[in-house]
Amino acid sequence: MNASALTQPRHQRSRGRLDLDYALHEGRTMLGGLYQSPPMRALFPDPEADEAPICALVNTAGGLAGGDRVDIALSLGAGARASFSTPAAEKIYRSLGPATEISVSLEAGPGAVFEWIPQETILFEGARLQRSMRADIAEDATLLMAEALVFGRAARGETWRRGALQDSWRIQRGGKLLWADGWRWRVISPLNLPTPSALLARKLWAAWCWPARWPRPICAMRSAKMALWPAWCGPACSLHAGWAVRLRCGKG
Repeated sequence: MNASALTQPRHQRSRGRLDLDYALHEGRTMLGGLYQSPPMRALFPDPEADEAPICALVNTAGGLAGGDRVDIALSLGAGARASFSTPAAEKIYRSLGPATEISVSLEAGPGAVFEWIPQETILFEGARLQRSMRADIAEDATLLMAEALVFGRAARGETWRRGALQDSWRIQRGGKLLWADGWRWRVISPLNLPTPSALLARKLWAAWCWPARWPRPICAMRSAKMALWPAWCGPACSLHAGWAVRLRCGKG
């Protein structure tokens, strides 16, 4: 067979989606709608009697590779409360060319309390990730977000010296932009890293938003000087009725 007639193999790629919404019914937060397609799946552990419902987002494939895409859309109706997390770290494996794409959209209605606290995302050597985080919350809604990126598992001697990362965050409150942030980094070799401090094993992106009705000690945190934070903390800004903080540390 003529070698020129050979074509590159087409790899099987996943296109996962999870759409979920909670609504307040007779004083209780109840599941209003759910759509899920592989490899994404939602599980519902039993919460404690005085706690909000918990939803665990599971990637049944065990990880994502180049060319895979996952879309997640979560919504809380007026007065609803819920916590969303994952049972394990998400893993982004080496890409043969295309990027892994993750899109997350969060929506919280009036008086809702939304917690987005998944476990960390691990980028393996050669991984290419494009991630988009969008949150739209009502004026009096409460949103807690915490995300962590781990560049290789330090305990296994892994590093992340080849790959690409594009991370975009947008948080709106009452239809107005509250916080926008973006980060783009392409690593070809250790030589193109901008500074030695860029060899971070972990970067934690976290955003907190809370209304004034929260307890005074929590609201008082917003006025604390950033000089009190350890030296490994990254940039932070105080938002109207909230905080946006980036943290960095040297071990994953």
